[in-house]
Amino acid sequence: MKLNGTSSNTPSNGTPLTGQSVNGSPVNGYALDGDYADELVDEIGDAHGATSIDTPMRPDAFVLDDALKIDLIEEHFREIMTIMGLDLTDDSLKGSPRRVAKMYVNEVFSGLNPANKPKATLFENKFRYNEMLVEKDITVQTYCEHHFVPILGKAHVAYISSGKVIGLSKLNRIVEYFCKRPQVQERLTVQIAEELKRVLETEDVAVIIDAKHLCVSTRGIHDVNSSTITSSYGGKFSEEATKQELLRFVTQPSVSI
Repeated sequence: MKLNGTSSNTPSNGTPLTGQSVNGSPVNGYALDGDYADELVDEIGDAHGATSIDTPMRPDAFVLDDALKIDLIEEHFREIMTIMGLDLTDDSLKGSPRRVAKMYVNEVFSGLNPANKPKATLFENKFRYNEMLVEKDITVQTYCEHHFVPILGKAHVAYISSGKVIGLSKLNRIVEYFCKRPQVQERLTVQIAEELKRVLETEDVAVIIDAKHLCVSTRGIHDVNSSTITSSYGGKFSEEATKQELLRFVTQPSVSI
């Protein structure tokens, strides 16, 4: 098992996995009972840890075209609704499987497809602006990959030009692209930061995300007040003075129009 990228045979509660199986898959040769399997699945989900910087994808992820994916998801989601006892002949529900399928493929998980990555054009920094540029309060709307419920919040991104600048809206679009996939907030933060470094050709990039997790507020602990803050500071933003300057900008009240 992997927790937060580290291989382990011990869950975070300290109980060793004497090697067992979940849903028929052996783990060190023994079998888990159903209650322990459920407990383990819940524990991993509540840990909110990512196993990798990259979103876990199968090599054949794009063998099926989007139209076929929608048809298949519709079929399977109809089965889920049927299992839950919903009446799919009702006018309000009969179109739901198709609506959900189209939403998954064309909207909320469209960032899984690299073909949808925004094209970022750079321009010469002819006005020689050498201070940090901060784009704050960018909307974050993504889905927790453990429970497939929303994570909602704001992202603040900043960079210092290495001689090139980027259109402001592209910063928003890069954030949006990585949001449009099942996510863990830590991974989302790093993915945005690494993409900005690549596109902007500089290590002087910072990303801060402050978000509420509906998997925390609508289930489990049911805490509606807490939020989660993650950050990535690269290059000059690792220096304390530059970091504190950024944090002052981020915490200032936003402009109202």
